[in-house]
Amino acid sequence: MSQGIAFYAIFFAAIFTNNILLTNYLGMCSFLAVSREVATSVGLGSAVIFVMTTTSVLNWLAYYFILVPLGLVYLRYIVFIVIIAAFVQLIEMVIERISDKLYTSLGIFLPLITVNCAILGASLFMIIRNYSFINSLFYGMGSGIGWALAIVAMAGIRQKMARSRVPRGLAGAGITLIIAGIMALAFMGFSGMIKIT
Repeated sequence: MSQGIAFYAIFFAAIFTNNILLTNYLGMCSFLAVSREVATSVGLGSAVIFVMTTTSVLNWLAYYFILVPLGLVYLRYIVFIVIIAAFVQLIEMVIERISDKLYTSLGIFLPLITVNCAILGASLFMIIRNYSFINSLFYGMGSGIGWALAIVAMAGIRQKMARSRVPRGLAGAGITLIIAGIMALAFMGFSGMIKIT
């Protein structure tokens, strides 16, 4: 079914109409915790794009070339989590060796990516939807960009709200969740354009 959908349709749908954060509510914990400043949100968003794109491809390869041929499909959750954690650790070690400055700025965010359920969700969605290799690559990339777009937009709004008068009962998490709900409604406005299932 999903094989007939073009990769660019999957890519744009993953960013807008099926945004993994605002449609499926995956990755909300780090979204709410880190979205206080635009600079940190851009750093975490960039790391999520890279990790989600790469681990989607690695998990697709592991699933179709190892788990399916050996009849070990029931181990996919464990294998996907191990691949994500190992890849994030590898990236962390490489960044630490190559650029100390980049490691200092991203070092705090990389461990957060390991436990970001959006990363695992993207890998599971591509298997459930039976995506091809190319479609999985663009779905992972689009999902990462969509997640990054949402967190940067939230950070920009929260920075503006810091100077606004917010009723005391809504300050903090309350207003943040209301903003997230309004953002989700705004992204739902794109739902008539492209829908992937």
